Parts: sequence; C-alpha cells; structure tokens
Amino acid sequence: LHTDMDRNDGRTKYILRGEGAGSVFVIDEKTGNIHVTKPLDREEKDEYRLIATATDRQTERPLEPSSQFIIRVQDINDNPPVFDEGPYSATVPEMANIGIEMGDLVWSWGLLRECIEKQIQKK
Repeated sequence: LHTDMDRNDGRTKYILRGEGAGSVFVIDEKTGNIHVTKPLDREEKDEYRLIATATDRQTERPLEPSSQFIIRVQDINDNPPVFDEGPYSATVPEMANIGIEMGDLVWSWGLLRECIEKQIQKK
C-alpha cells in the first residue's frame, strides 16, 4: 500500500484492519508494505478481508479513502490421499464423466492421474 500523499518525511502512518490484521498480516506503518507472518492454510481459512488506510501521523486523519481488499488463499495438495486398504483396481469406461463412481470410491481425474503417476514412478 502506498499513497501519493506520502512525502517520505515520516508524517504518513499506514494502518491495517480486518481479519488477521496484526496477527496473520502486518503492515509496516512507515512504508505501507504488508507482510504475512505465518504460512496460510486454505483448510483453516480460505479468504481474508482487509482494510488499509494511510493517515497523517499527527492528526490521525485519513489522507485518502481506505483501500479494501480480499486475499484468497489458493489450495495446494498438502494432504495426499490415504487409502486404508489396497491395492485397489477399477475399470473406467472411455469418455466417462468427471466424478464417476466406481464402487464405494469417488475419483476425480486429478486424483486418478496423481495415483497413476505415482505407480509409473515406482516401476
């Protein structure tokens, strides 16, 4: 975050409010740079809504309207699939729809591709 009103004379103070402000996200009150303090996990929280404001340090009045933004946490496959029993085998019809049910398991093509790639790498 940066305002054109900031003349780098120390009079501008940047403030961050909202979900995770001060704990997950911190702002350098002199530069407006926003930093993440810990790794984000989409399974814990998938979105943060923050408000950043540039203020006059002496009067505490905003120098311009606050900026509102949303941080959306993207998912990575940090939890590999776990199968209690196995090996499993199944037949998938050619041109089958995504999410086809095969017995009691529901496969997505991404999961199936990952399992196949792992089997190929083992050989």
